[in-house]
Amino acid sequence: MAVDLDLKEAELQSVAEQLVESYSACGRLHHLGHEPLPSREAVAEITAELTELLFPGFGRRQNLHHANIGRHVGILIETLHDKLALQLARALKHEHCDEAPESDFEAEGQAKAMELLRRLPDIRRILEDDVEAAYRGDPAAQSHLEIVFCYPGLEAISVYRLAHVLYELRVPYIPRMMTELAHSRTGIDIHPGATIGEGFFIDHGTGVVIGETCRIGKEVRLYQGVTLGSLSFDRDESGDLVHGSYKRHPTLKDRVVVYANATILGGKTEIGEGAVIGSNVWITKSVEPYAVVVLDNPQHKVKARSRPEQEAMMYFI
Repeated sequence: MAVDLDLKEAELQSVAEQLVESYSACGRLHHLGHEPLPSREAVAEITAELTELLFPGFGRRQNLHHANIGRHVGILIETLHDKLALQLARALKHEHCDEAPESDFEAEGQAKAMELLRRLPDIRRILEDDVEAAYRGDPAAQSHLEIVFCYPGLEAISVYRLAHVLYELRVPYIPRMMTELAHSRTGIDIHPGATIGEGFFIDHGTGVVIGETCRIGKEVRLYQGVTLGSLSFDRDESGDLVHGSYKRHPTLKDRVVVYANATILGGKTEIGEGAVIGSNVWITKSVEPYAVVVLDNPQHKVKARSRPEQEAMMYFI
């Protein structure tokens, strides 16, 4: 059947006009008439290149050794600075141009990009402790190399540690973009505003959530499905949520272990040093140091079945 080109053109024109009209009606869903926002693709590329600097030889560039690493890092860090400075300037300009239109956002973006790059050696020293914590904490780990190359928990922590520096430098958008990239790849959601000490290990990791105002000490270990979240939200006189970084997520002191699917909520909730939180518990009150919190053993009901019943049940699994 032949396509009616006139009908097609008229229909498509109608769709386009209705869509354009919706841009006025749904104003929160467009960014028209403003300076360019940071590019998702560029931020993903920058994150990959920063990770390359943190873990040379594990990424896209192979055959690196002590004789050529200096040249490789020199070239990469120069181009990375320019890419990063551009995206930071875009984020800063979009966030602050109305209140400070005369500001030199390009210069500010360059300064913040340089500060992040200056901190890379310190981030590497912290990540060295994170890798060692993973090796000590996981009997399945065959080597430190395996942890760097394979473990999603380390990937999420590495990106978080980069993003946290930008968060501290009060860069909008980009820190969250970076951690959400890691979230999409690993299933681990760490807000860049959280404060996390060295020697941090997330085992397995899928479904872990760490909120913005969490405070996590040294040598803490989390397992899959752990939520460190908010118990309630502050509201203004109109009943609307108060946005900001007021303390609404828990604090975990040094050497705390939290097992799978535990939920710890509330800005006033503090888990004391050396405490162990068992699987599937729900905690909204502080826990003393070195305490062990577990559920009572549940009762299991075991029912025998005949062979025909067993075969019939297979169709429902």
